[in-house]
Amino acid sequence: MTARTPVILQVLPALTMGGLERGAIEIADAIVQGGGEALVASRQGPLLVHLRHAGAKHLVLDLKSKSPFAIRRRASDLQRIIRENGVDLVHARSRAPAWVAWLACRREGVPLVTTWHGVHGARWWGKKRYNSVLARGARVIAISRFISKRLTEEYGVGPDRLRTIPRGADPSIFDPAQVSGERILALLEQWNVPDGVRIILMPARLTPWKGQRVLVAALAHLQKMDIAPWVCVLAGPAKDQKFAKALLEQAEALGVSENLRFAGTCTDMPAACSLASVVVAPSLRPEPFGRVLVEAQMMGCPVIGSAQGAMMETVLPNETGLVVAPGDSVALADALAAVLNLDQEALDYLAKNARAHVLRHYTTRLMQSATLGVYDELLGTQMRAIFDGNTHEH
Repeated sequence: MTARTPVILQVLPALTMGGLERGAIEIADAIVQGGGEALVASRQGPLLVHLRHAGAKHLVLDLKSKSPFAIRRRASDLQRIIRENGVDLVHARSRAPAWVAWLACRREGVPLVTTWHGVHGARWWGKKRYNSVLARGARVIAISRFISKRLTEEYGVGPDRLRTIPRGADPSIFDPAQVSGERILALLEQWNVPDGVRIILMPARLTPWKGQRVLVAALAHLQKMDIAPWVCVLAGPAKDQKFAKALLEQAEALGVSENLRFAGTCTDMPAACSLASVVVAPSLRPEPFGRVLVEAQMMGCPVIGSAQGAMMETVLPNETGLVVAPGDSVALADALAAVLNLDQEALDYLAKNARAHVLRHYTTRLMQSATLGVYDELLGTQMRAIFDGNTHEH
């Protein structure tokens, strides 16, 4: 096995603009740097060009269907791909593709690695069984200690198979020194923010469980406090138009609509975090990881998260940011006021601690290296050592 190039196949629904998909590209890049051959089977999407830039090969395969008939049929297709490409290991990142991969790998005698990315709640046995495929890998990767605990307690994954590998951000991209004035001015103009007005930023798609309603209610409390002028920017796609309309109506009813900006998807998050006075993630459900708060801390921006899920790992209360009880708009308003009233010395303290914290635990490179180490465990290869020798932390 070690005498030839290891071939690693990742399977996912499509190359769309999501965290799961970006993670697949980051791992494909690491596989190539580690001396392996990287393959991805999925539907096409806007990230295809990035995958090819990483040196990976894309194989078109529709793995989105959840029907048992489609899964069995795609398993045969995947078996053919495994045989034709000499695949040594398959890595599945979501449930429908994981069922296909589990069947194909079992038939071909190829090891399967799974990563549990999402919340994946299970209120009835059928949903739990559907989720369980992500706990069936020869190695099961959890993206936080919160997810590790769930896999252990709810799905019986033991320490022999379970590996906790947090997601990460790239410090060469999320670097305060690299954000130009032009990029900041472009966002100020786009968001229609006057000079000297501070920005409360919430980067998340507009959906009820992300907590935008709680934030809007908190803004109404904040408006009554002695705080310098501010605006709140909701940066995220509004696929749920009914919810977006309800948010605007709530803001108008509470008298904060003039301070609110619906910015849509932000394509320059480093500049957004550099511009923000505080980044907020008031999720009502536990986040499996919470990437936006990691990115903000890497930019030295104060953060406020919910006191649940993986945010209790990524945010160090009073050291790198604050956490508040989920759904508590008064507590959120008090936390916002506390951050917005901090003097420069306290802000510098938070920024220094926050960046050091995430550089120590939550970089893309650490995630890539640890994942290659999982592949090495199963294949007896040395990809992690080669990768670590070829890359340097920024």
